[in-house]
Amino acid sequence: MGQQGDFIQILRERGYAVDDLCQPFNVNGPSAHVDITTGTTVFAIKYADGVLVAGDRRATAGNVVMYDRTDKVLELDRFSVMAIAGVPATAFEMARILEHSFKYYRRSQLQDLSFEGKLRALSTLLKNNAPAALAGTGTVAPIFAGYDQLEGCGKIFFYDILGAEFEAVEYAVSGSGSSTIRGILFYMNRWGSGPVAGMNEEEALTFVLRLMTSAAEFDSATGGVDAQAQLYPVVKRISPEGVRNIPAERLKSLFSEKVLNHV
Repeated sequence: MGQQGDFIQILRERGYAVDDLCQPFNVNGPSAHVDITTGTTVFAIKYADGVLVAGDRRATAGNVVMYDRTDKVLELDRFSVMAIAGVPATAFEMARILEHSFKYYRRSQLQDLSFEGKLRALSTLLKNNAPAALAGTGTVAPIFAGYDQLEGCGKIFFYDILGAEFEAVEYAVSGSGSSTIRGILFYMNRWGSGPVAGMNEEEALTFVLRLMTSAAEFDSATGGVDAQAQLYPVVKRISPEGVRNIPAERLKSLFSEKVLNHV
């Protein structure tokens, strides 16, 4: 058995649901109606200094708000993140498997897994999850973003639920609020004051907060920003130095100065 097989066995021994991602499901859907918990909205944009990846905090089941503090932008290693839209239970398990897989490769091979290898690993998990996705019980439509150390640039990829990957030139969006955000991004790049890729960090972060607020205005499943409850989107920055969290205090300041009070 090769190293990959050994690693999968380690995951099984430690209780990770690797095999559950491959189990056959009834393609006609769940036998009984259940409101499955889902999460939206996530997006990634390129700006002057790298890539910003953002996700709102809301998880819903039908018309019920299940949780308003969900982290949908998950750091997989020093140079890559996965932003999740869909069923959190499946997405969190995928993220845990990828995180351990990347760590196992780095420790066993004494080097990081290539950017291409990371893309393939996520694609494989989504492909294995296809029966559950088609049955409507495990749909995940993630965005993968990271810094490609070999090519020296930040990259954004998005996937369909069967594992097909697509590279985004400027931005990628996923989740029920994505149609609003995609429309604004298209307008900004075509007729705005300048392309989003040319924004500095303060401009880009302000734009992220405005995008999330706009999505929440038209989509009840998107949490947006709740300043009274101190709830702001999770935003991570990807640059040559790796993945960094944008502190909530900075988002709070920008939201107050550039979103609420901007005329």
